[in-house]
Amino acid sequence: MNLIGIVGTNAPTSTNRQLLQYMQRHFKNQATITIQEIADFPAFDEPEDHRAPVGIAELSAAIAAADGVIIATPEYDHSIPAALKSLLEWLSYTDRPLIDKPVLVVGASYGALGTSRAQGHLRQILDAPELKARLMPGAEFLLAHSQQAFTADGDLAKPEDAAALDEYVAQFLEFVEITKQLLKGRSVQTQQHKQFAWDK
Repeated sequence: MNLIGIVGTNAPTSTNRQLLQYMQRHFKNQATITIQEIADFPAFDEPEDHRAPVGIAELSAAIAAADGVIIATPEYDHSIPAALKSLLEWLSYTDRPLIDKPVLVVGASYGALGTSRAQGHLRQILDAPELKARLMPGAEFLLAHSQQAFTADGDLAKPEDAAALDEYVAQFLEFVEITKQLLKGRSVQTQQHKQFAWDK
């Protein structure tokens, strides 16, 4: 199974990047996770031709070809970082590769609450008609006190955190397979969703 892991921040140091790197190593026998940075992407500016810059267009194509997507988001001021929101705006305005794509949301935070508000907000955004990702309901992975959450080798320090993530990812991989079966033969409907416009 091929997954795209998006680092949801442009910060040079991030425990969300560490979390994705851990997942890439730890789940290598279950899935290939390709980590995607967003720091060099330009801010969304609503181009008239609806074409994305080269780097974003390449990411869009990779998402379209992947079996699913993992987004690791920090929490800034009760929401997601501006750089992540900008990327999602590019994707929704151009090729819309997240429509019907299984997406797993995870998050790491320095505080005690993990990224609960940011994850809730991100789920709302991903449910927008131009994004319309397939989100696994009823589960979250919130890594609190993330500065102390990793060992020197980059593994999760607490067995309970590792066990919770194992269960969450196992559920997601099953969710990806179920979604494939659900969407089999529905490519026309997906294309119709991609043609959505508010001004029609």
